[in-house]
Amino acid sequence: MKKSILSIGTAILFAGVANMGTKVNIAYAQNTDVKAAVAKDMPLLMEVYRDLHANPELSFQEVRTAAKLAAEARKLGFDVTEKVGQTGVVAVMKNGDGPVVMLRADMDGLPVIEQTGLPYASKVVAKTPQGVETGVMHACGHDTHMTGWLGTARQMAARKGEWSGTLVMILQPAEEIGSGAKAMLDDGLYTRFPKPDYVLGFHDNAGNLAGSLAYSPGFALANVDSVDIKILGVGGHGAYPHTAKDPIILGSRIVTTLQTLVSRELNPLDSAVVTVGSFRSGAKHNIISDEAELLITVRSYSNENRQQILEGIKRIARGEAIAAGMPDDRMPIVTIREKEFTPATYNDPEFSKEIAGLFVQQFGADRVSIAPPVMGGEDFSRYRMADPDNIKSMIFWVGGVPEDKWQEAEANIKAGKPSGLASLHSPFWAPDAQKVVSAGTEAMTVAALKLLKK
Repeated sequence: MKKSILSIGTAILFAGVANMGTKVNIAYAQNTDVKAAVAKDMPLLMEVYRDLHANPELSFQEVRTAAKLAAEARKLGFDVTEKVGQTGVVAVMKNGDGPVVMLRADMDGLPVIEQTGLPYASKVVAKTPQGVETGVMHACGHDTHMTGWLGTARQMAARKGEWSGTLVMILQPAEEIGSGAKAMLDDGLYTRFPKPDYVLGFHDNAGNLAGSLAYSPGFALANVDSVDIKILGVGGHGAYPHTAKDPIILGSRIVTTLQTLVSRELNPLDSAVVTVGSFRSGAKHNIISDEAELLITVRSYSNENRQQILEGIKRIARGEAIAAGMPDDRMPIVTIREKEFTPATYNDPEFSKEIAGLFVQQFGADRVSIAPPVMGGEDFSRYRMADPDNIKSMIFWVGGVPEDKWQEAEANIKAGKPSGLASLHSPFWAPDAQKVVSAGTEAMTVAALKLLKK
């Protein structure tokens, strides 16, 4: 098995093993100076990483995190603005004429109790906006993203003689709830600060060998919609169902029929997911409830497929209610949570191939692969969508699976067993942070230097 791909994803779960080793070959010279300089910085960066890992903060609560990294950027000579989009940070370095390049890292942790056993494991406890007290963990690797962000800032500040243009480095809040990018844009990211020509970011990967890189030209991540269906029934005694209208039966029919949206209504070559994550109704064995609730996640790529599925959900909910004999005033109420919508992430294909060519030369062909798109979501998509005709963007994956875990996974798979790898969002996810940070810093630096070349 190649050491480039097990499986690909972000801010969501990973599973399985895929041998996706398509190569990218574009000739650039390896920047050995950057490689050596990043290696020299690693002791300092790992100290920062351990602190960030031990002190995670939930979405829109990233006050300590933002202040710590904003102070580091100021020391490097960046013009830093805090509290953009609530807790976001924008660091700008103008260095003559040239394009504007924006580099992004996300800051928020997850409401997960860490079980990695690391000596610097998080012991933080916080309250969610819903008032739930929970442990907090960087279970999605945003601590590696931020550390790589700082490493890149250090390299670019030290190399001002090698590039010309404007570097905008942002720390984004609330990626985990899909709201941070929009919050920063709504707060004037592209009007108060230089608007980018190029946007780059990376995400650690719980299915790739640590230090490997992968990318998807075109669609990389999916549209994400949250849909609620409130099913209105007529309550009654469980022993006399003929006197009631059972919302659980109606809900079950809706759940089953929803699966035909993908299997029978979309083109088989188009990818989509409709998952009912919650079905709640009733409180006692012998009572037929008067209502039920379905909570649904919908994943798609194109806007056309997204609209087809969302309209299909409304149609199916109403149609099944009619078939069940529900009166017009007891039709299901379908709510599409537009505020929680995360648009699909699209990597400009030619731009992505160009940047991937840099990675091949910098890291070697065996460490860079083309990855299939996934059904996870990332609000990184919004930076390009704000002006798709003038902004090119790319997000890429940096593998985080430690070598020993990788070898165990290979052995398990050969034996016909599950890989045994922890996924992102798992309380057991512990990437080889040294390799993720090193590779992420090196990749972002050579890409920024290329785009801002004099």
